[in-house]
Amino acid sequence: MRKRFVKITALLLSLTMAVSLSACGGSTDTVDGKDAKTESNAASDESNLNEVGTYPIVKEPIEMSVFTMTMPNVEDLATNDFTKYMEEKTGIKLTFQTGTRDDWRDKLNMALQSGDYPDVILGVDPNLAKYGVKEGVIIQLDDLIEKNMPNYMKMMSQYMDLTRQTDGHIYSIAEINDCYHCMYGRKMWVNKKYLDAMGVEIPTTTEEFMEVCKKFKEYKPDGIAIAGANAKNGWYANFEEWMMGSFILDPGKQQAVRDKTAVTPEGKVVCVATDDKYKEGLKYMSELYKQGYIYDGDFTQTQEQVRTLMNQEDEPVLFVPAGTLSDVIDPAENNEFYRDYVAMSPVKGPDGTQITPFFKYSGVDEFGLCITDKCKDPAAALRWVDTFFTETGDLSSQYGAEEGKDWVLNPEGEVGLNGKPALYKVINAYSPDTQNHDWQDIGIRVAPADYRLGQAVDPNVDIGSAEGLEKMLYEASKNLQEPYAQKEGELDIMPQLKLTDQEATDIQTVGVEVEKYIAENQVAFITGQKDLDKDWESFKQGLDNAGLQTLLSVYQTAYERQMGKDK
Repeated sequence: MRKRFVKITALLLSLTMAVSLSACGGSTDTVDGKDAKTESNAASDESNLNEVGTYPIVKEPIEMSVFTMTMPNVEDLATNDFTKYMEEKTGIKLTFQTGTRDDWRDKLNMALQSGDYPDVILGVDPNLAKYGVKEGVIIQLDDLIEKNMPNYMKMMSQYMDLTRQTDGHIYSIAEINDCYHCMYGRKMWVNKKYLDAMGVEIPTTTEEFMEVCKKFKEYKPDGIAIAGANAKNGWYANFEEWMMGSFILDPGKQQAVRDKTAVTPEGKVVCVATDDKYKEGLKYMSELYKQGYIYDGDFTQTQEQVRTLMNQEDEPVLFVPAGTLSDVIDPAENNEFYRDYVAMSPVKGPDGTQITPFFKYSGVDEFGLCITDKCKDPAAALRWVDTFFTETGDLSSQYGAEEGKDWVLNPEGEVGLNGKPALYKVINAYSPDTQNHDWQDIGIRVAPADYRLGQAVDPNVDIGSAEGLEKMLYEASKNLQEPYAQKEGELDIMPQLKLTDQEATDIQTVGVEVEKYIAENQVAFITGQKDLDKDWESFKQGLDNAGLQTLLSVYQTAYERQMGKDK
């Protein structure tokens, strides 16, 4: 249940803007005075390839090394059933270099800098401005794609210009995950059993939220009113970002770092962490903390630790943020507990602010797959990933490759979430528990909107059951969140910006310092280590000292270039 999603109408706007960039690059192979490595000079033994679109891909088996990010619910990629299935189907054996959600970026950068990097980078975003455009470590794919990826061209050709870098070339294969409920992924869940026992309703304002927390601590003194994870360590599992929606749009992480940058209706890039409304949000949360309602571990723990915390016999937690409730409670194995929680809308702040961010730019992600100059068979690598863009490729990756056991195509008489005839029915349902049958959220997703909404769902399915998860998330997003999304003419999130290597270099250290400074001071303000009235101005000055204005300037230039607003 991940991670990177968008509404197609918003993507078409991005596509129009990106096309202007592609015209700049032409077909030049020289960058900064150096010869860039193109697809034409990448070594490839095409004599070992079978006809495009047939399997196995190669006549004689080959081995290919891959870097990707692991997930807690996949036991071992090397022995995984789907890994074995792909090896048998394609003739390509994968060996893995991996990182976790917490350390993959550091591990990938270390590998690329040391020269000990793999043939292929899957499902994570390397610095293409540096390792692609400038250094050619990641090769250009422009012509290779059309020659070797018929399924990709059929499904994704309209988005290919979104993957073009500042030199006009393509260095990556895009993925699509147009998941409606993920566009409204910042959800809050509340234990309705406790609310009923206390005789209170789901809170709708910050005042009511405070009061409910107070009543809960009186009702269950040893309980935890508000759980959550560090912003880096979970999928929409951070309480502070959810709570800030009662005061101002919190954009979360749209760029490489969580720098709290957004864009005004006039097109100015700003940092919301310096806004007085953000200050008011911190002041409100500092009161929650002072009263003992925010659990201390919220500032440091991972979502897996939240899961352990919650799944105790006495059900200690009242409020918990999570993109999907199934990330913290298993709907099948712990169903009675699972049913105690329901989703809620953002609560209205003192000035009427009530925002759920609409993450509209992330449905098509350019970092599905990249190929390095160490790969001896780039054509074979592209044909391998093209398998995911077939009718059953994503189903097999997500749920397992056994038709009739893991999934069924076009189930007769069943309807999808959109009310139309279902395209497929999932039998082996998603689970946050560790398994070794499929990849689930690892690697690449190929899930357009019609596909996502085409999953068979019984119109009368019990949304409290494991089978009702998708419907529950859809209804929560539609009814409780979409009405509170940011509107046209308001502060908005930014698209992922394409930077030149020089721009990326200019802010590489700055971005990390800004992120760290904001995060540390946010905790200090909430926990009372710093006084918001006395220390607010020095906090803003400290942000400038950390390089915020440099960061904003670079973002502004890149934003105007990308959105077609060059002067």
